[in-house]
Amino acid sequence: MLGPIKHLLKAKHIVLASGSPRRQELVKNIGLEVELCPSEFEENLDYKEFPDFASFVIETANGKAIEVFDRLTRNSTAPDIVIAADTMVTLNEKMFGKPKTPEIAFQMLSELAGKTHVVYTGVVIKHSKGSIKFHESCKVTFGDITKEQIQSYVNTGEPLDKAGGYGVQGIGGCLIKSIEGDYFTVVGLPLYRLCCELCKLFQ
Repeated sequence: MLGPIKHLLKAKHIVLASGSPRRQELVKNIGLEVELCPSEFEENLDYKEFPDFASFVIETANGKAIEVFDRLTRNSTAPDIVIAADTMVTLNEKMFGKPKTPEIAFQMLSELAGKTHVVYTGVVIKHSKGSIKFHESCKVTFGDITKEQIQSYVNTGEPLDKAGGYGVQGIGGCLIKSIEGDYFTVVGLPLYRLCCELCKLFQ
């Protein structure tokens, strides 16, 4: 998969509509050279207005992709590809975004402790002729962590910029008992599906 991807996209201007160092590292690890351009899209969509969580994360990612593509097109040269993603943690009918305070992070993690929740990542690949939209989901099970362990983790500061209040690739990985599905979906960018869609787009 990697060989075809690098060959097909070698001369393409690819923009990652994100300021996330985690997503930047993921695309660099598969050999893609990308320009980082954090989206200015206002993420104020109400998930209750969508038929399911998948639709919500896809539409949020779409808003990010369109904003970056249009802004770069106006200010310079249109990129060949803009890749945008949005990740959300869900438990039953509740959605967990990025906690704004340590107190909220503690509350989120307390609700997730000892339970299995679902992580959704929506991805949009925007190009001049249209866009490709998809999502991936996976199940994450937390261990039976104590309040003291949760508070200790919150004190590290890691939860505050992570959906659901934890980072699977960081200290938060210690909270996780098991993952059913694509690990990279939890990190924030499902690499296998992304590579498949990029190959189909430029073959």
